[in-house]
Amino acid sequence: LIGQIVAEASIEGTEQYSREVYEEYTERRKTLIDGVNRISGCYTPIPMGAFYTVAKLPVDDAEKFCAWCLSDFRYKDEKTEKQKPSGTKKIPVTGETIMMAPAAGFYKNPELGRNQVRLAYVLCKDDLRRAIMILEKALEAYNNR
Repeated sequence: LIGQIVAEASIEGTEQYSREVYEEYTERRKTLIDGVNRISGCYTPIPMGAFYTVAKLPVDDAEKFCAWCLSDFRYKDEKTEKQKPSGTKKIPVTGETIMMAPAAGFYKNPELGRNQVRLAYVLCKDDLRRAIMILEKALEAYNNR
């Protein structure tokens, strides 16, 4: 579906619009890749042609880590209360976490992705920077349990 939407927009859109979208996603990719690679024990290559990357994390089992982030981990600081949740309901934000896709399911041999996650760079750069910081806090908490 995304490919169809982009294809349609490229037919009807202007070259300037296409250039702006390309530059924005290039900057988002750089923000995510540089941020993840600054976290101790993490590595992700630069993807060519996708809006996501697969990152190696310093965890024993990425699937367990991803589930733990959603069920048990919440980060809170002075900015947390100012975050605006998506959707129409005004739900107070009591803590933040990060959602990732374990990468093992993307491999024929799941062991190859055992400590990898798929991260998309579809958020604005400020939100990506915040997500990277929360990922770093989650990794610290998870590995110090």
